[in-house]
Amino acid sequence: MTAIFKREMRVYWEDTDAGGVVFYANYLKFFERARTEWLREMGFSQELMRHQDGVMFVVGSTQVSYRSPARLDDLLQVSVEVRNLGRASMLLFQQAFCGERLLAEGEIRIGCVKSPSSYAGSSDLLPTRIPASLTQALTSLYP
Repeated sequence: MTAIFKREMRVYWEDTDAGGVVFYANYLKFFERARTEWLREMGFSQELMRHQDGVMFVVGSTQVSYRSPARLDDLLQVSVEVRNLGRASMLLFQQAFCGERLLAEGEIRIGCVKSPSSYAGSSDLLPTRIPASLTQALTSLYP
């Protein structure tokens, strides 16, 4: 799987500490935003999937390495690459750059879950297959 999705995003005050440096946990937010836009660009709204199919994506695990700090007003390029696509989860590799400078990179495992009840409480979320339409889109883009 080799296609890589990239999205630009700006660093705002809310992303930084008092010194104008991006707080380390906010790279996970940048990664999340890029994943959401990646799905949206393929025609999949997470909110529609939740309402129509009753499925959601949750983060199962992360392994992130921080290389260099981003600062207030930096323009970042955040990427998403599928490393492995399973029936109910996918392993993604993501990177954040400022120009040519690598800021952070990591593997994020995303699981597909469904709630058996109308209220999706965290205690009743069960693993479920990724919707066939999304699996088809991913396998056509990432053979």
